[in-house]
Amino acid sequence: MYLPLSLPERKITMSQKTLNIRGTLTSLEKPLVMGILNVTPDSFYADSRKQTEAAIEERIQTILSEGGQIIDIGGYSSRPDAAEVSSEEEMNRLVFALKILKEHYPEVALSVDTFRSEVASRCVEEYGVGIINDISGGELDGKMFETVARLHVPYIIMHMRGTPQTMQQYTEYGDMMEEIMLYFAHKVRQLRLLGVNDIILDPGFGFSKTVEQNYTLMSHLREFKEFDLPLLVGISRKSMIYKLLGRTPADSLNGTTVLNTYALLNGADILRVHDVRAAVEAVQIIEQLKTK
Repeated sequence: MYLPLSLPERKITMSQKTLNIRGTLTSLEKPLVMGILNVTPDSFYADSRKQTEAAIEERIQTILSEGGQIIDIGGYSSRPDAAEVSSEEEMNRLVFALKILKEHYPEVALSVDTFRSEVASRCVEEYGVGIINDISGGELDGKMFETVARLHVPYIIMHMRGTPQTMQQYTEYGDMMEEIMLYFAHKVRQLRLLGVNDIILDPGFGFSKTVEQNYTLMSHLREFKEFDLPLLVGISRKSMIYKLLGRTPADSLNGTTVLNTYALLNGADILRVHDVRAAVEAVQIIEQLKTK
């Protein structure tokens, strides 16, 4: 049994229920669905790779028509053993899609999936991105936290050890949940001292964790509500599903929906997904059950 950091005891009902996205207060009373837009050639799920203007347009329209409220755009694959990509190449990939979004979908809430402060800064200042989604929690770029504070945007902080290339070498923990909770406590304090208001926690499913550890993490998901911060869950078609079931990412929609449903029942405020309609339907069904 561990005590999560020296945090004061709080009730889940007191948790933050809004995000300030580009000056608009977005409610979290009902969980949001974040649709993934990958502009990489090597994302682990082949069907999510969008590299032509037509493919990007189609993906944007699919996310929006199926009910997605946020589009999370990434130009650097974070799958295990992914190839290193320069910041220039990452930005070039992002700009290709961001220009389309800025011109044709200026009102859509955008998140950029990057661990580089320079990339994050350009996306926010030049293309109107409203959220920074950092898989490294500031570990891979020492300027990220001060950049987030300067930009005044919501920040998704994820737990990971190492880099995307090395993370699966770092799956040994004394007490995994205690270490992750202490990690977030330290990071949240750093961000608060810098004046960052909107912080979203992402436990980092699939990052520096074995299949078994991912399920342990999921079973303890509600404990993250101790922080009174929004909670993002991203398990869409990941190896914790297809390795357990002996499937492939392409065959993992059903498993994804099962885990998304469990996550919603245990405090998830944002679902980051490839399959937007399935996630939106899961949210609608769980919200309906809450009224009974």
